[in-house]
Amino acid sequence: MRCAVLGAGAWGTALAFQLARTNEQVRLWDHNPERAAAMQASRENAGRFPGMRFPASLEATGSLAHALERAEVVLVVVPSQTVREVMELALPHLPPDATLCCASKGIETETLATMNEVLQQVLPEGFHPRLTFLAGPSFAREVAAGLPTAVVVAGPVQASEAISRALHGGAMRAYTTTDVVGAELGGALKNVIAIACGVADGMGAGLNARAALITRGLAEITRLAVAQGANPLTLAGLAGMGDLVLTCTGDLSRNRRVGLGLGRGRQLDEILAELGEVAEGVITTRSARDLAHRVGVEMPICEEIYAMLYQEKPVAAALMALMGRSRKAERDDER
Repeated sequence: MRCAVLGAGAWGTALAFQLARTNEQVRLWDHNPERAAAMQASRENAGRFPGMRFPASLEATGSLAHALERAEVVLVVVPSQTVREVMELALPHLPPDATLCCASKGIETETLATMNEVLQQVLPEGFHPRLTFLAGPSFAREVAAGLPTAVVVAGPVQASEAISRALHGGAMRAYTTTDVVGAELGGALKNVIAIACGVADGMGAGLNARAALITRGLAEITRLAVAQGANPLTLAGLAGMGDLVLTCTGDLSRNRRVGLGLGRGRQLDEILAELGEVAEGVITTRSARDLAHRVGVEMPICEEIYAMLYQEKPVAAALMALMGRSRKAERDDER
């Protein structure tokens, strides 16, 4: 297939590598034309994956029109807060029969819209049956290197099968689901819990604490996702538990690294400047908290991370607030 990837960060570049392993043409768009030209000339994204040469079928470009020309598959892989803007710019160049897959994970801060809702607002109705969303445990560096990975594509059956077919191959297995809400919220909210786990690890709280945060974090994610119409079983799969465990325990996780820094007493601005990349969980913490308030769902871990990030609550006080909560039954249906 002819594929376009919008967004040349680490995740976009990694997905472009994967597509280029099994498809005849892949164009990777970078919003910075000079950087795109440098990548095309050197045949690598030196800023993200130095030394990893582009596959022969991968081309970098700074032109949206060129990237999207005759594209059958379009992956949207820009920071979640810029998806609306980028897709408004892309719309005049989108082939009318293209199938889209959004790999951006987040909730729009101003509207509290998921990426699915953002795309449905931006794109004409004719595109809606061909909107899909990518989730699952998948660090960009490992995907770029061709290491074994399993992901899930959420969307209408025909569209998700098309994207799954484009991505599946080599060391990547691509499953499908029709539960867009569960896949999207699982992928977005796990970043908040990863910050919490990083904080606990940075403070030396121990492995028991990490396991507790992952487990109770999954309960929070599931509670909000189900309130929004998700199937709870989706959160037990790749988009939920799979992505959550990876992001909360893997040292390649940007959100976990943010938490580690906070747990060790560093300032958020300093951590983010050193990171040099978007840590979606910092922004998602605010939008997830606001969404939980709007639908009346309790998310205590998210509340404490919000207090740390936006209200200057000391990390030790936030952790103790979680441990000091009143006793209750573990499952919501037993309360």
